[in-house]
Amino acid sequence: MVGSPSHWLRSKPFERQILILALILDPIGFVAGYLLAPSFDVDPILGGVYGLIAASMPLSMWIVRYQRAHS
Repeated sequence: MVGSPSHWLRSKPFERQILILALILDPIGFVAGYLLAPSFDVDPILGGVYGLIAASMPLSMWIVRYQRAHS
């Protein structure tokens, strides 16, 4: 039986968790923002920046959750 991705990620050291999440979420956020920007009448590159900002939210929440569990 395969474990959940969340359990796999939590089994890694915290520094590696952050790196893995950033490597996954940042490109997804940029591409999604870039592709969705024209539908909001925004320049695509600016949409990519907005996507990066939006993609940082789950990473920030992961850090906050870790901090609360280990304080």
